[in-house]
Amino acid sequence: MALGGYAGRVGTVDLTAGTVSYAPIPEDWARKYIGGRGLGVRYVFEAGPTVDPLGPDNVLCFMNGPLTGTEASMSGRLAIVTKSPLTGTVTDSHQGGWSAARLRWAGFDGLVFKGISPRPVYAYVHDGMVELRDASDLWGKGVHETIQLLKERHGEDDLSVIAIGQAGENTVRFASWINEHDRASGRGGTGCVGGAKKLKAIVIKAARNYPRAADREAWRAAHSNALKKIMDEANITSPRKGGLSVYGTNVLMNVTNTIGALGARNSQETHFDGAEKLSGEYVKEHYLIDDPTCHACPVACKKEVEITEGPYKVKMESVEYEPAWSLGANCGNDDVASVAYMIDRANDWGYDAIEIGQALSCLMEATQREYIPAGEGIAWGDRDRMIEVMRQVAFREGIGARLADGIEPFARSIGHPEIAMTVKGQATPAYDPRGLKGMGLGYATSNRGACHLRGYTPAAELGVIPLKADPLAWQGKGELLKLLQDIHAFSDSLDLCKFSAFAEGPDEYAEQYRVMTGLDSFGPEDVLRTGERIYNLERYYNNLAGFREGSDTLPKRFLEEPSNSKGSMGQVCELDQMLEEYYRVRGWKNGVVTDEKLRELQVV
Repeated sequence: MALGGYAGRVGTVDLTAGTVSYAPIPEDWARKYIGGRGLGVRYVFEAGPTVDPLGPDNVLCFMNGPLTGTEASMSGRLAIVTKSPLTGTVTDSHQGGWSAARLRWAGFDGLVFKGISPRPVYAYVHDGMVELRDASDLWGKGVHETIQLLKERHGEDDLSVIAIGQAGENTVRFASWINEHDRASGRGGTGCVGGAKKLKAIVIKAARNYPRAADREAWRAAHSNALKKIMDEANITSPRKGGLSVYGTNVLMNVTNTIGALGARNSQETHFDGAEKLSGEYVKEHYLIDDPTCHACPVACKKEVEITEGPYKVKMESVEYEPAWSLGANCGNDDVASVAYMIDRANDWGYDAIEIGQALSCLMEATQREYIPAGEGIAWGDRDRMIEVMRQVAFREGIGARLADGIEPFARSIGHPEIAMTVKGQATPAYDPRGLKGMGLGYATSNRGACHLRGYTPAAELGVIPLKADPLAWQGKGELLKLLQDIHAFSDSLDLCKFSAFAEGPDEYAEQYRVMTGLDSFGPEDVLRTGERIYNLERYYNNLAGFREGSDTLPKRFLEEPSNSKGSMGQVCELDQMLEEYYRVRGWKNGVVTDEKLRELQVV
């Protein structure tokens, strides 16, 4: 392939046959879908939208992008793409750390796994080669022990390990892939697909080997310009000065609580009195011990903590905003030490910390309303019972076996689907749509089920970026969301950290991509066009998989039960009005991609 920045090598692993083949990315695919998320979706589309997510025909893709492993700031993201066993949609879930860079340094643009192994295996990736090795001795072990054993086996230097835990092995439908720095590809059940395929881990051995840009001199200028934006003290990304760098993602806890957009007790409320004790500010003051960073990232949003006293002693990777909310405020729990402990358990058992917190809060509301026997349930804020049910989910025991298939089927099974805070089967994250209207539209139209990262409207609604929007206004949110969804689809395909968008935009993305690949021209309008193409390919896949008119919706709680806290008092989410505007600017018909749009974007 003539484009710079690519390794020119994808390893396709047939787990059923135990064979590996190698081929470059088709150049037409690379030009249309870039890498990372976009390219992974293209491979998943080839496998077919009607495949069984846990069957042999589904593919599991580990993809990087044309900037991965370079000096580009925040370029350490890996996209894991597959058909989700939780939602039935296409899904991509990204992780930070060093695994993506090492995969590129090992000589790969991606790995595609198909089939089902007859026995547990792991993939050993090095020097442009993939070897399948027996993992029978690792099966049944948690992520942390698995990674330690593989480090002992292959040496810790220049090594990344991505593994599933017991949740993935037991096909918990929201199981995750976790790497050696506890960075998770958390959402959508990618780890569940790994478990079904009997794939325990990916081990990548590779020393630093920066890919060279096609135009080296122009690359230095493009990289320098983007870095200046990230370092600018006016931006939240500014190292040691911006809120994201100082407090990590959990800088948002107090902010969303203040404006009445922090769901509490399964979103029955929009404010939590104990939020301050869960916040990044509180964690920094009491428990912070280090702030390591990912490949090529000056921001260092990861905040390592240690709890040295009490029943929840733990040294763990980071009390991130989303799980601090899901296992904290959303469960009526204001004890951040217990939250840290539970996040660490979720990482070791290997499942989505957002989804498990939402599953627990759903069970808590079912207990509160006496929809289930008290002995099976959990009282609000009962930390020790929360931990026990988390264990039961990972091992499919007791009430955990019912929650392991997802919140939506559990709520239906007890006759109360209204207490499942899900979209297309995936749990909503930590932004209440009654206080942040754009996020409600974002949840409803996300192609991977409820998600805040498809188009992060809070960046505008909370004033993080220059493009400002009123969080309580629904007008204009369709146009805003489309813009952000298209930008993020492109950056996810480069694959740059989402937080780069707090400082960079289409201009910086376009220039870095252009000079890395050596294209004669590629501007900000091409960024938006490419992102739109990727988003429409995902939507087309979902339409073919059965998600058509009426699929873009929200839990009735957000639409019909007014907010009960100041900042958003009396507000509901006006989804129908926003959808009408959104579909108009997308050029879709009631959520379905038209043939005209597919041809216009050269998807078909």
